[in-house]
Amino acid sequence: MNYTRQEMMAIATGREIRDGELAIFGVGLSMLAGYFAQACHAPRVRAMTEGGIYGSTPIGGLPWGIECNRISANATSFTNGLDALGFMVASGRCDVGIIGAAQVDRFGNVNTTAIWSHPDRKHLEPPKTRLTGSGGANDIACGAKRVVIMATHEKKRFAERVDYISSPGYLEGGTAREHYGFVGGGPCAIVTTLGILRPDPQSKEFLLDGWFAFSSPQEIREHTGWELRTAAHAALIAEPSEAELAALRKVDVTGMLRRG
Repeated sequence: MNYTRQEMMAIATGREIRDGELAIFGVGLSMLAGYFAQACHAPRVRAMTEGGIYGSTPIGGLPWGIECNRISANATSFTNGLDALGFMVASGRCDVGIIGAAQVDRFGNVNTTAIWSHPDRKHLEPPKTRLTGSGGANDIACGAKRVVIMATHEKKRFAERVDYISSPGYLEGGTAREHYGFVGGGPCAIVTTLGILRPDPQSKEFLLDGWFAFSSPQEIREHTGWELRTAAHAALIAEPSEAELAALRKVDVTGMLRRG
């Protein structure tokens, strides 16, 4: 079967969502992965966006934002960001959230704020690159029971330590997250264009859990900015089935993922 790396990443992310869960999706690929799951194996997933649109399915292609009419045309209900993030997510009611990352580190901390030439001087110097900001990802990272991070697998993106923590993962690792009293359980997976990383149960450092048919453990390590260790059970991840690809492309009717 012919499919792109972006499609494989979306399908692998969607596989993390279970039927019947209350799920919140960010904009872009994370939204597409979530609605793929709904179309494929989780028809009873209760989907919502950061803007408070609940119970919808996209019409006419991937929505351009969290309140686009492609996603609001058939919604069950409309509320707002305060309800979605402040009440549903912050209270711990949200089962799973999907967020993106411009930069992510070995403890699953996400940076979507800025990149500095000298990160240790970020309080003294302006950034060389400004990013989009956290949006609702910080709330999702803090409050969802589990979080799936999506990222293009490049060495510049997978850093030993992010320049700035926009959305917390496990901070310094170990029990650091619990020390700060976050309601949510933290990231359960980093799904990339090459494979999947998952946290070690004790140290919370992310380990290589699996690789795609078109990649390899060696390639993944070469594109990671820390000394990536491999989990004992790591294995090749199943390729998309015909049914999965059909479900994904039914959502991605404009073929956004097939261009990359």
